[in-house]
Amino acid sequence: MARQTRQKDGTRRVPVTLPREETAPEGWLRNLRFSGFTLLMLALVILAVIVLAPNLRILLEQRAQIAQLEQTVAEAESSVGELTEEVDRWKDPAYIEAQARERLNYVLPGDISYLVVGDTGAQQGTENGLPISDQIQTTKTDWLATLLSSIYTAGLTTAPAQDLETVP
Repeated sequence: MARQTRQKDGTRRVPVTLPREETAPEGWLRNLRFSGFTLLMLALVILAVIVLAPNLRILLEQRAQIAQLEQTVAEAESSVGELTEEVDRWKDPAYIEAQARERLNYVLPGDISYLVVGDTGAQQGTENGLPISDQIQTTKTDWLATLLSSIYTAGLTTAPAQDLETVP
């Protein structure tokens, strides 16, 4: 309790204390009044969340599973279409004959068959992917001079063997 003092005229002087300024959340909480209806509604909302949350999770999982199964069905339907086309091709006698000639190397009586061994059918190329030339090419260096230079260099060097460059 604040200490009271007497003035000269005999009246009491009480010190005045200013109230502390409150923040916005404190003011909001001080003015908040909970009635029975508010508490009942809050309890119902919490109960609804507790009851519906697991079912909502299950619903989302099932939707994802349905989407995955629909994609699988679409892929299966496309493969069925491709297989149906393949079956239709096998109904054609010309296709059957062509497959027998190609896969099994069958020939009709009187036909002459040539079998090339080692032919891959693909055009071969260099490391760069350029086609191999069928024309004769000349080198731009003198290989004999290069060979003799290499022999002289190897014979006259004083470097140890591990320091010499080896060509694979």
